[in-house]
Amino acid sequence: MTNSNGTNVAPYHRVPAHLGRLFHQLCQFLVAEAQATEGLVSPEYAALASLDEEPGLDQKRLGEAIGVDRNTIGIVVERLEKRGLLSRELDQEDRRARILRLTPEGMALRRRLRPRMLAANARAIEALTEDEAKTLLALLHRAVEHHATLISPGAERRMRRIATLQQKEAVS
Repeated sequence: MTNSNGTNVAPYHRVPAHLGRLFHQLCQFLVAEAQATEGLVSPEYAALASLDEEPGLDQKRLGEAIGVDRNTIGIVVERLEKRGLLSRELDQEDRRARILRLTPEGMALRRRLRPRMLAANARAIEALTEDEAKTLLALLHRAVEHHATLISPGAERRMRRIATLQQKEAVS
């Protein structure tokens, strides 16, 4: 629905939280559409891409690289391993850790999906000029890096726990 300014976003909603949520929804839709035929979800593709770029990461470092918590990366790795897309081998230097590598099937899937994922990302910013797109990405990167500790894996749970404690203290 278009408002009186001729846009879909009311002036009072042109704030980072609201626009960020809408842009995130757009990106998630476009990425899901690109991955739909392969039965992957975003963290699974991110894991494939990371292991393609940095073969031999352990599970902990892979989770950190794609920004998910320990439980989520465990699920992602298990699903990808069951599909034959990655393998786990014992780390000879740290026998508690497992080294992750893409299988030939995992590499083939990454190669098939990469052009679609690049196109999905380009589509998300197609309304911008090339310079505007570069500026947007640079500004988003700067904002994310500035607040990196707030968005680390598990940060949302920590924030909910803090809010719950603060509510309990307020009631006491």
